[in-house]
Amino acid sequence: MNSLIRLEITRALRNKKFLFFSVVYPSALFLLIAGSADETTKVDGTGLTLPTFFMVSMASFGALTAVLMGNSERIAKERESGWVRQLRLTTLPGRGYVLAKTASAAVISLPSIVVVFAVAAAVKHVRLDAWQWLALTGAIWAGSLVFAALGVAVGYLASGDAVRPITMILYFGLSVLGGLWMPTTTFPDWLQKIASWLPTHAYAALGRSIELGDAPHAKDLAILAVSFLLFAGGAAWLYRKDTLKA
Repeated sequence: MNSLIRLEITRALRNKKFLFFSVVYPSALFLLIAGSADETTKVDGTGLTLPTFFMVSMASFGALTAVLMGNSERIAKERESGWVRQLRLTTLPGRGYVLAKTASAAVISLPSIVVVFAVAAAVKHVRLDAWQWLALTGAIWAGSLVFAALGVAVGYLASGDAVRPITMILYFGLSVLGGLWMPTTTFPDWLQKIASWLPTHAYAALGRSIELGDAPHAKDLAILAVSFLLFAGGAAWLYRKDTLKA
């Protein structure tokens, strides 16, 4: 399994298009949204300035891009090319394949997080304590495992032709409704209630709690834990189902 993880990381790092959208694109969006913003004005209902608020949003968005977009399309293509069928002839168990895909995607998400933080600190002068930087990096990186598992599940759920539109709907839907592109406080009340139960909302809320110096809310941790179990379990089930068809 370790060899497969190394292979997946190497393949992703060689994909310049993937690196652009997972590393450069979130930082560019951060500068576009927060570039001209006042560094002291706070986002309503959050207690955070606009740069600190969107720093977490774009770091989370970058990690989501790396693990969801990268995993789903790559797996669907591997199924069509016969690569997954070849792996089944090895001693690698099904759970090892799912875990390898999830872990390698999460590792690749780390650069997108760090680059957004670096840009926010250098351009918008975001200042946090050392423990907050470390905790933010760890929380957003660990939280990306949830969406890495979702990417694996989608890769087995959809064919090569259908995987991209399905992934894009999930990608933008979770990003927008989860409050990664705009504060959910700007939503109507009924939509805010829906958004509060989405894993992307809970994901970004972890980082914002750390920025405020607070402990994460139990509800957010529970949503992420349940989501990971559902996505990972679904990915494993779809993998076994796909194996039976082969």
